[in-house]
Amino acid sequence: MSTQPYEGAVAAARSVLENVSADQMDRQTPCASWKVNDLVNHLVGGQHFFLAGLKGAPPAGADADYASGDFLAAFDEVTSEVSEGFSADGVMEQMFKLPFGEMPGSALAGLAATDTFVHGWDLAKATDQSTDLAPDLAAGLLQASKQAIQENFRGPEGAPFGPEQSAPDGASNADQLAAFLGRKV
Repeated sequence: MSTQPYEGAVAAARSVLENVSADQMDRQTPCASWKVNDLVNHLVGGQHFFLAGLKGAPPAGADADYASGDFLAAFDEVTSEVSEGFSADGVMEQMFKLPFGEMPGSALAGLAATDTFVHGWDLAKATDQSTDLAPDLAAGLLQASKQAIQENFRGPEGAPFGPEQSAPDGASNADQLAAFLGRKV
């Protein structure tokens, strides 16, 4: 597995992040308990989580308030480090211990790509931007998600994924992915 899905997800999320303004921070998002500022913090903080996982370190960055500063620069800096980490020789085959289990680097890269992409979608939806993000990448992430996400990963808030939702006829690949991951499109 290459780093291309992760890098594509970063590019898609970044294209949304760069259009988020300070006056949008209190808006609700498709993630029921998060406003835009919480989602920005999670999107940047999540990259620190993936970086810590790659380094074999405890999770870090979840409590920082990126939304009140230059969150785009913070996102660029950490995603560059994560991308470098995923690009290192042997990383895709190496096993990584995370708080919720152990997985190979290829699975961690897939998780990072999907998480980054779908939270970019959430942010686009919350800030009235187009949710038709990276159609080819979205199709690939949807296919991989359908193979990887088991029903026992779904549930009410607090579970990794909500119940699958239906996407309207003609929905974009990104909208279909969001619906599969439990978002109302």
